[in-house]
Amino acid sequence: MLIDVIMLVISLGFILFACFVFTNAIEWFGKKLNLGQGVVGSVFAAIGTGLPETIIPIIAIVFYTGGDAHEIGIGAIAGAPFMLGTLAFFVTGLAVLVFSKLGRRSTQMTADVDVISRDLTFFIIIYGIAVLTSLIHTHVTIKACIAVLLLLSYIIYLKTTFSDEADQVGNVDELYFTRFFKVKTSLVWIVVQLIIALLGIILGADLFVKYVENLANSIGIAPLILSMIITPIATELPEKLNSVIWIGHKKDTLALGNITGAMVFQSCFPVVFGIIFTSWNLTGITMLSAIIALTSAALNLAWIKITKTISPYVLLASGVLYIIFLINVI
Repeated sequence: MLIDVIMLVISLGFILFACFVFTNAIEWFGKKLNLGQGVVGSVFAAIGTGLPETIIPIIAIVFYTGGDAHEIGIGAIAGAPFMLGTLAFFVTGLAVLVFSKLGRRSTQMTADVDVISRDLTFFIIIYGIAVLTSLIHTHVTIKACIAVLLLLSYIIYLKTTFSDEADQVGNVDELYFTRFFKVKTSLVWIVVQLIIALLGIILGADLFVKYVENLANSIGIAPLILSMIITPIATELPEKLNSVIWIGHKKDTLALGNITGAMVFQSCFPVVFGIIFTSWNLTGITMLSAIIALTSAALNLAWIKITKTISPYVLLASGVLYIIFLINVI
């Protein structure tokens, strides 16, 4: 068990290092292509860091046929947007307050409200439809049609995101590859650094999940709890850490867009896979997690619509929803 704990710390440090390299590269990628912060954060960063939690349920459902495989897969699918909408929001809000106490920034968030509002709206609609599909999980043909519509909805989301005019990335620290290898800051080297960082994030997340599972099994945690709570915390680490890094750099649109964009992505591709290849019968804590994720998104969206601002305190309130979920599980 001690070795598992040590390896957890090492893998966490590895993920953190990879996230620093990733945020540096993705900012330069957006700068080189003159992309807005909404596109960089909500699309490229969100998809890149969302790969670990996307791959895990697919592997569980396709390659494992045991009794718990589909249950674990569905739990992981539902757990991703739940963790993003609760714990990731909480960590981001907390980061704002901590950095403000350290004198690094103010508590006022400067994120583009249109970008975050758009992401949350798409998420509530798409994931809401997916959750309701659980009520008709025995109608295979209808489920398949809904799955196709959800995929098409992400294409509409991409079109809307790319067409929106948002502030560009702005000032960026020197590309790490440029600094250490004395090469020009070209698109080729930016992409190379980006790919290496993504591979590092995926490897680090895979190691983290492995040792988290070892610890959980030693303690005797049920497979569904593991797939819904423990594993998503590990696989969502890149989004959380990226957001903390960007909050420290006062790049709030990138920080929040990384989370809300990942919520939209996770409500489409993994969910569609679950709808098609599993019974997709959300009950008990899986349904509760979905309702809480939608509630958190609706709460933050309502605040944005009413005040035209984003509040770190409202983000912190999402952590309360996470605690409510844990109390119900316990």
